[in-house]
Amino acid sequence: MERRLPPPSLATRAVSASGSVIREALALTTRPEVISFAGGLPAPEHFDVENIRAAYDQVLSESSHRVLQYSVTEGDPYLREAIAARLSRQGLFTRPENLVITTGAQQALALLTTTLLNPGDVVAVEEPTYLAALQCFAYAGVRVIPVPTDANGIVIDALADTAAREHPRLLYLVPTFQNPTGHTLPAERRHAVARLAAEYGFWIAEDDPYGELRFRGEPEPWITAYEVASDRTVLLGSLSKVLAPGMRLGWLRAPTALCRSCVLAKQALDLHSSTVDQAAAARYLTDHDLDVRLVPVKAAYRERCETMLTALPHVLPEGSTWSRPDGGMFVWAQLPEGYDTGALLLNAIANGVAYVPGAPFFAGPANPATLRLSFTAHRPPEIDRGLKRLAVALDANRS
Repeated sequence: MERRLPPPSLATRAVSASGSVIREALALTTRPEVISFAGGLPAPEHFDVENIRAAYDQVLSESSHRVLQYSVTEGDPYLREAIAARLSRQGLFTRPENLVITTGAQQALALLTTTLLNPGDVVAVEEPTYLAALQCFAYAGVRVIPVPTDANGIVIDALADTAAREHPRLLYLVPTFQNPTGHTLPAERRHAVARLAAEYGFWIAEDDPYGELRFRGEPEPWITAYEVASDRTVLLGSLSKVLAPGMRLGWLRAPTALCRSCVLAKQALDLHSSTVDQAAAARYLTDHDLDVRLVPVKAAYRERCETMLTALPHVLPEGSTWSRPDGGMFVWAQLPEGYDTGALLLNAIANGVAYVPGAPFFAGPANPATLRLSFTAHRPPEIDRGLKRLAVALDANRS
């Protein structure tokens, strides 16, 4: 009988990627009777279906030989020109050659991780921070150091201490309407972050998928706009929250040398993002004023956020606190000590409502009494119904 050895085991990074009970529980939220505040989903009734369809029809009828063919790795030239023009109009002068189109902003983060980080390198993050960023860094084998935050984002003194002690190679942060907290970093802290990056020599990944969803107040400057850190800041953006997530289009804006490295990494990963989706997005941005399109979207999100904030005092147990965002998609809540939102999730789903427990957003010791609620995907009456269900689930399940 011939000897038959088992196949080699999975790579260490794959073996160490544990399953998520929370992810498995949230899969149950696809049931139509569940009102889910879990996913950061744009309001589907505000998708510009007619004009998006027209953009696809136009590029397919006018240049099918191009848009159904392979394309260049750095991205459709017309789309890079459209995004560069849009950023420039918003006050951040941008050249197309400093942009790389990616398959969602998540891929942009993965490309940065590939090109900037070696196993064992230190990455500093806000505490709490975007869950998928923590997953990305875990696969890269880097050491993640959490930096405390308050209601105004990352705490500058704590960041300075971390930079001096840990010598991070990268700081990752979502400074505007942060995921998961909804907090926004004010201008003076943004400038301080830029100065610290120059002083201690680290890169900044400025993730900005929500900045265009402001429904109160005035915009803050991008960190990359501060000259002191413009040579070491990478701005990540996305069309998912403002156009359509199904198109899977994001981008990174970076210094030229880093763009070249990201193009090589992307070439090895997927060659290029979807040609036809890029072409349709470029046509849409050329033919339509996205700012005008976003006016009713932001008005709807403001109403939905206010509906949620008005109801929360009657829903969450006494002693709870929560954020009050001026835009974006999320409200972050902290319940009193003794609550475990992870343990309560299945019962909440059984009551027909879902949220994301806060623990997975922590790089350090987690606070089990936290949770994230998204207000964007449901109209106010449905938000009220869902929150009443959440009140029932919380009242019945104190640990």
